[in-house]
Amino acid sequence: MTISDKPTHDHTQKTPYYACSGDEIMLFEAAYAARLPVMLKGPTGCGKTRFVEFMAHRLGLPLITVSCHEDLFASDLLGRYLLLSDQTVWVDGPLTRAVRSGAVCYLDEIVEARKDTTVVIHPLTDSRRTLFIDKIGESIVAHPDFIMVISYNPGYQSILKDLKQSTRQRFVSLAFDYPDPSTETEIVSHEGGVDSETASRLVSLAGKIRQIREHGLTEGASTRLLIYAAQMIGRGVSLSQACRTAICLPLTDDFKLQETLNDLIEDIE
Repeated sequence: MTISDKPTHDHTQKTPYYACSGDEIMLFEAAYAARLPVMLKGPTGCGKTRFVEFMAHRLGLPLITVSCHEDLFASDLLGRYLLLSDQTVWVDGPLTRAVRSGAVCYLDEIVEARKDTTVVIHPLTDSRRTLFIDKIGESIVAHPDFIMVISYNPGYQSILKDLKQSTRQRFVSLAFDYPDPSTETEIVSHEGGVDSETASRLVSLAGKIRQIREHGLTEGASTRLLIYAAQMIGRGVSLSQACRTAICLPLTDDFKLQETLNDLIEDIE
């Protein structure tokens, strides 16, 4: 499990870079004002996590992030008893810390977590705003500043990996997608440290790749991968090598698809 606790209420920290592509900032602020839990839906690498980091900083709130996976148990979120200095003591998990302190608790890729694990968040996502911890017999009313945020990629939905309606209908939802070309060019140029012309060529490649998803690619080229390619270009790697290494090879192991992607790279050189 990957957990990070970022003190984003510390305004000496640099504001995370985020390029707005719609009404998402206004909608999130409205949801937070009403203390409504928020669900972010969108493809891999389109900016969901960066948006949460940006909003936590904008609202002056600490951010606790949990990267969900199939071995994530409720105790990983709530806490557990540990043996310290010959004494058994209770140690709060990331969700419990967020509830007590009034942080943004961000569960990234929630559908990867065990179904019996996600149930523990239900009392926090309705009018009760309460966390129940059976092991210590405690019911914690959430701090007034606490907010729950989850994300997932609808492209990976299946019978086995999908959110139950009992979970879905506890959240307001914001839909994310890859930015429009001009915004994506701005992002790649800023984050990748390359000029606008180079960033535009990378975005053009991504657009072509996203159009051939129906031919076997599970996902299109993410904005994140474009930034990786730009960062390699900024360190002296050629455009074609950077695109193959940072975009094409991570996307697929299929030899024929890689040939197709290499042809697309030649078109932007």
